[in-house]
Amino acid sequence: MTEKQKTGALKKAVKPELEEAAPVATTRETRKEETPAPVMHGGIPAGPIRPMAPPRAPAKAEVFKEGDHVVYPTHGVGKVDKIAEEEIAGHKLELICITFDENRMTLRVPTNKARTAGLRKLTSKKSFDDVLTVLKGRARIKRTMWSRRAQEYEAKINSGDPSAIAEVVRDLHRNAGQPDQSFSERQIYESALDRLAAEYAALEQVDKPTAIEKLLGHLKSE
Repeated sequence: MTEKQKTGALKKAVKPELEEAAPVATTRETRKEETPAPVMHGGIPAGPIRPMAPPRAPAKAEVFKEGDHVVYPTHGVGKVDKIAEEEIAGHKLELICITFDENRMTLRVPTNKARTAGLRKLTSKKSFDDVLTVLKGRARIKRTMWSRRAQEYEAKINSGDPSAIAEVVRDLHRNAGQPDQSFSERQIYESALDRLAAEYAALEQVDKPTAIEKLLGHLKSE
């Protein structure tokens, strides 16, 4: 066999190995490139995916004036201190200034964003009668892990919807004060009751302890 023939035979022997090895390297590289990066939140890798609460529906369009009692979904009942035009970052905006006396906080909401932010006036007494009916209903406890139910309860509280908040109070009231009630369960129950009582107190023009007592009375009734 000549040198030329030997070289040709060697190439034929080596070539199939290279052709078989190439796809493996490409596949590994492709997998590496196609692996999605973890979702980032503020520069921190996101943890396990959790069920998201449904987006809050915007409040109906309303006209607010100074002295109105209003409800902001994540802060509860406040009072419109003033509505004034202010200059922010070179732009003039009309702002609704809301004070929350209990936590000594003031919130400023642009008038044109009030509806999408969920800001609303107190519910009517007639509508609150439906809320009291919810309290009288039977508790509905899902057979899911507490961590998931806690997320759902907190989402209901922060929705600003009094009927949804009443559901939380109703469902957690059965264990209120019981030894088997967890610390987080008690916290969520008290938060929901406090939020609901704040609106009921403003609506009935009574203090919050009186409103809480009345709400508990509805829970105890058959």
